[in-house]
Parts: sequence; structure tokens; C-alpha cells
Amino acid sequence: MPVSTHHDGRNMTGRKPARGKASAAPSQAKPRPIGSPADVKRRAGQVVRVLKKEYPEVHCALVHSSPFELLVATILSAQCTDARVNIVTPPLFKKYPDPAAFAAAPLPAIEKAIQSTGFFRNKAKNIKAASTAIVDDYGGEVPKTLDELVGLAGVGRKTANVVLGVAFGQATGVVVDTHVGRLSRRLGLMTNDDAVKVEADLMAIIPKKEWIDFSHRLIAHGRQVCIARKPKCEVCVMNDFCPRIGVTA
Repeated sequence: MPVSTHHDGRNMTGRKPARGKASAAPSQAKPRPIGSPADVKRRAGQVVRVLKKEYPEVHCALVHSSPFELLVATILSAQCTDARVNIVTPPLFKKYPDPAAFAAAPLPAIEKAIQSTGFFRNKAKNIKAASTAIVDDYGGEVPKTLDELVGLAGVGRKTANVVLGVAFGQATGVVVDTHVGRLSRRLGLMTNDDAVKVEADLMAIIPKKEWIDFSHRLIAHGRQVCIARKPKCEVCVMNDFCPRIGVTA
């Protein structure tokens, strides 16, 4: 679900302060009360219902035709946009169509093919090692359990949850990327920054049957409306109940 993640810090208007005047610090929007654990769980239910209505048809943004292609694409998506990954993968999968092809490929050749996705040396090493393990230990098939997947090189809970949820329909957890973490904090669903803790918090308040699509919907909303630098609160479908934690006016 992969999928992947992006940064604040510059003047949002893009303009320089007028000469001779002090640059005003960004004002903090007055947050609404987050409430009790029961309030948070109730708000989580609101988020699920509203996003379900707003984004009824959701899917993984990473283009793939097999669980293995999804696995590789998700590894590539770390610190890289899905759009860039989708440019890189068609020729990559044409050249290396299966785990055996990646396992046999020279590491420098894989590095060159994925260079534009960033951190390409580490990604290439992990993809080759994971492919080798899939061939040697799993008969060339992507394993279907969380424990087996996270045992592969370059695969953490996020990647494993993407593959299991999208490719195999298994709700093993909530995919937490930058969008999911940012929106969950803004919505007052939790205060954690650590992705593993964010996932645990979300799993406790989101019904399991919603785990897979919830991430896709939150990611879609984060890309289109609740963007990092200047969220479009005025057109947000959750504006009536969102506490807007950390949003500057």
C-alpha cells in the first residue's frame, strides 16, 4: 500500500517579508479538545464513515501485476513518490520478470535500473537479497504471512502490510506512511510519531474489516486535501469535527 511521503518549513506564501518589517511567526490554529478515549474512538468511527463515502473506490497507487511486483515496488517507494516508482518499474519488470531474474542479476545492473528512486544501493541490495530468499526458501512465491515477509531483506511492517492487504486481502495491520501518520495526528486519533506505535493506536480504534481500505482512503485524502504544508481545511469533509492538531492558520 504501499506506498509512500514529503516536508514543511518554508514560507507558505513563497514571498519575502517586506523590507523593514519583522516577519510574523506563523499563528497556531486554536485546537479543539481531543477528548477522552471514548471520544477518540467515536471520532475514528466518524473518520471511517466520512472517508468511505468520499473515497468509495480506492486502490493501491503502485502499478503491479503480481504480489512480487508489488513487493519490489513497495520497497522502491521508501523516500520516493509512487509516481516515480511507476515510471521505473515497467522497464524494470520487463528486464527482471520474477524473483529468479532479480536473484541472478548483477547488483550494479539493478542499482542502475532503480537509481532515480533514491537510496538505490541499499534498495538494490535488499531487492536482490529478498528475491534470493524467495527463490531459495519459498519456491519462488512471495510468502503470505507477516512473520515470513518481515524476515525478508528490506521488508518492515509497512511493506508487509501493503503486500498482505493488497495482494492477498489479509488485514494484518494498518499501513502507516507519512500521510497516514500526519492525518492521524491532525485528526487527534493519537499523538505518536513512531510508525509502529501509530499503527498500534489505529488498530485499537479502527475496525479490522476497515484496516486495508482505511489506509488507502487516508492517503488519498492526504494527497488531495490534507496536504502537509497548507491543508485545505475549508473544503475538507471532516472540517466539522477535526481538531486540526498542529495546523497553522
